[in-house]
Amino acid sequence: MPATLKIDFVSDVSCPWCAIGLQSLETALGRLGDEVQADIHFQPFELNPNMVSEGEDITEHLHKKYGSTPEQAAAARENIRQRGEALGFTFNMAKRGRIYNTFDAHRLLHWAETSGQQLALKKALFAAYFTNGEDPSNHEVLLRAVRAADLDVDEAQRVLATDDYAAEVREQEQLYLDQGIHSVPAVIINDRHLISGGQPPEVFEQALRQIAAQG
Repeated sequence: MPATLKIDFVSDVSCPWCAIGLQSLETALGRLGDEVQADIHFQPFELNPNMVSEGEDITEHLHKKYGSTPEQAAAARENIRQRGEALGFTFNMAKRGRIYNTFDAHRLLHWAETSGQQLALKKALFAAYFTNGEDPSNHEVLLRAVRAADLDVDEAQRVLATDDYAAEVREQEQLYLDQGIHSVPAVIINDRHLISGGQPPEVFEQALRQIAAQG
C-alpha cells in the first residue's frame, strides 16, 4: 500500500526556481511510482508583494533587490534556462523582460483548490509567464491560464472581479512567514520536513523515499 505524503509547495508564480522545483518534484514522484501517493497543495508566497501594477524591468529589479550586475543576471538566466531544459520545461528568457504582481494569481490558485485543479492551473501560470512571457497580473492572461487548466472561466472571472479569497491568501502568506519561510520554493512534507530550493529530482526522490519509509 503506498504511503500518502502531504506536500505543501510554498511558491510564487514569478519564481523561476519554483518552476524548476515543481518539475523536479514531479519527476521524482514519477520515479517513485506506486511507492507514494502525493497530496499536493500549492501555498502562496509573494516575492514582491508591493510590486507596482505595471511591473518592473527584471534586470533593474534584480540590481535594486540583490545588487546583481546585468552580466550576473544574464548568467543566472542562462543557468535557469538550462536547468529547465534538462527537466523538460521551457524558459523563454528573451520574452521574460519584466516582473509583475502575482496576488490575483494566488487568489485563483486558492479558488482552484476547491475543485482539485491547482496543479493544472499552477503549470498553466508558469507557462504563461516563463514560456510565453505574459503578464500574470493581467486578468486576460489569468483567464487564458484558467481555460488551459480546464477550469470554469466564468467563475474565475467572477472571482477576479471581487475580493474573493484575498483574506485567505494573505492569511496563508503570513502563516508561512511566521514559520520562517522567507525564500521559495519551500516544500514541506507532512507538516514537518522541509526541502528548500529548486533541488534536482534525485534530492526529492531520496527525501520522499526516506520520509515514506518512516510511516
